[in-house]
Amino acid sequence: MMDVPTWNTPFWPEGVAKTVPDYKFPLFKIFDDAAAKNPDNVFTIFNGGTRTYAQAKDTADRIANFLIKKGIKKGDKVALFLPNIPHFPEIFFGILKAGACCVNCNPIYTASELNHQLNDSESKMVFCMDHPEFYKNTVNAIKGTGVETVVVCNIKSYLPKLKGFLGSLLGKLPKADSHEPGHIMFDDMVAASSPNPPKISIDPENDTAVMLYTGGTTGVPKGAELTHTNFTYDVTALNEYGRYVHEPGKPAEKLRQNGFHTFLGVLPWYHSFGITCAMLSATLSGSKLVCIADPRAGKPPFTDVLKTVQTYKPTIMPAVPTIFVAFTNHRDIDKYDLTSIIGCFSGGAPLPPEVCKQFEDKTGATIFEGYGLTETTPVVSANPTNKKQRKIGSIGFPLPGTNVKIVDLATGETELAQGEDGELAVCGPQVMKGYWNRPDANDEVFRTIDGLRYFLTGDIAHIDEDGYILITDRKKDMIIVGGFNVYPRDVEDILYTHPSVELAAVVGIPDKRSGESVKAFVKLKPGETVTEDDMKEFCKQNMAGYKRPRSIEFRDEIPVSNVGKVLRRVLRDEEIKA
Repeated sequence: MMDVPTWNTPFWPEGVAKTVPDYKFPLFKIFDDAAAKNPDNVFTIFNGGTRTYAQAKDTADRIANFLIKKGIKKGDKVALFLPNIPHFPEIFFGILKAGACCVNCNPIYTASELNHQLNDSESKMVFCMDHPEFYKNTVNAIKGTGVETVVVCNIKSYLPKLKGFLGSLLGKLPKADSHEPGHIMFDDMVAASSPNPPKISIDPENDTAVMLYTGGTTGVPKGAELTHTNFTYDVTALNEYGRYVHEPGKPAEKLRQNGFHTFLGVLPWYHSFGITCAMLSATLSGSKLVCIADPRAGKPPFTDVLKTVQTYKPTIMPAVPTIFVAFTNHRDIDKYDLTSIIGCFSGGAPLPPEVCKQFEDKTGATIFEGYGLTETTPVVSANPTNKKQRKIGSIGFPLPGTNVKIVDLATGETELAQGEDGELAVCGPQVMKGYWNRPDANDEVFRTIDGLRYFLTGDIAHIDEDGYILITDRKKDMIIVGGFNVYPRDVEDILYTHPSVELAAVVGIPDKRSGESVKAFVKLKPGETVTEDDMKEFCKQNMAGYKRPRSIEFRDEIPVSNVGKVLRRVLRDEEIKA
């Protein structure tokens, strides 16, 4: 394959290389290297409990050994149905060490949503949390799937001894009411396994490390196959691109290594943004990683995470704009010291300039906005990490070793002139292998241009006169709620399972708190009567919280095209005008 062209702009950040070498290796190597260099350094922090790199590696090695003994073979799928608890990275790297593929599942999914992922991915094992809801959903979700083994993770052993003892005594630790026969407790599994991982040959460029589900450009859930190299490139390129002012008044420098930094794990690790920019970036730099299982915890919401920042003094905070909004609008923000934060990577949705200003004024940090997709592991581009060269409202420049083109909307094959709006196409080592078992979908999104393989993002963009990339619209109907992708068809398909629904349409409408919110338009079958509360309760039972329509409007008619296709844009335009 030809080399990817370097990006041409006079505003390229000073000192940052245009390409990155030496990134083609198994993903778990960054973990093993960090443990070898600094075995006694703290890796994870969770409610006062800490785990060193050596302890975490020991557990990951035991998990890999366990997987092999349970019959997991190279390329088999193992699902993680977990929030951000310290078990997550240990299980993640253990799965990779066994040569298997991690299938990261949203822990707030309903049983039916999880069932689809387990079935489609052909997962053979699932790790879930010992929790009344998460465990119950797992038990129901594995019915009719190929899952042969369930491992249940209780948090008690990862807490300080006194806190774990008192939590158990007072019944405050989450725990399922009972466990199904044959399901294995995580601590028992670790204790019974030896820390001798198998020797598995990994082809980093072709072996799938992680499968993440996304609606892509159509909204039909598909598994994006992300290779070891997809991740190792992206974290290596991010590490090269970032320049931070570690000490006020001194020049910016590369991210310091070997335990200097603490990453705030406020983004979920089942999501590509959280896994790459928090969990894996922390690991690559040998940093500490604060596990935030529920960012909204506390009264009012987000209070606990503010307390965590003050206590553990994180320096790096990747987050979506709604997190920055929650911080700056928190009624008690002035009671907390947030000045430890040096740098923040914002993504998932456009960052309002005023939110950026308010957060930076409060913390002294620098926020740099980036862009990516699940299919690109996820980071494609980012603003320079210094305030002088970043351009608020843009997504900056492609990462070193990445190139983008603006192509025509009709075919996705013709490159447009600088300044013209077209579809953003991406070429780089972070672009996924493809969609799992979906050659039709792959044909839709990949194009060969100038001898290189480009991925069509579905986003409309242009490149300005200074070389900065600006997103101007979305080609697809995807809705972004607080940084999470909601695909109208996914929600509509669930609404259609209601026995009284004849026709349904879902659109995103502007929302000050979450960027966009979901609104559903429903036409009932003749003679049927359903209230908005009834429909919302149905949605609560059948879809994750961020997907649920915040408002539901019943209509006698829903606009459709000549061929019967629901005209979502007409409904969206009506809402915006209203």
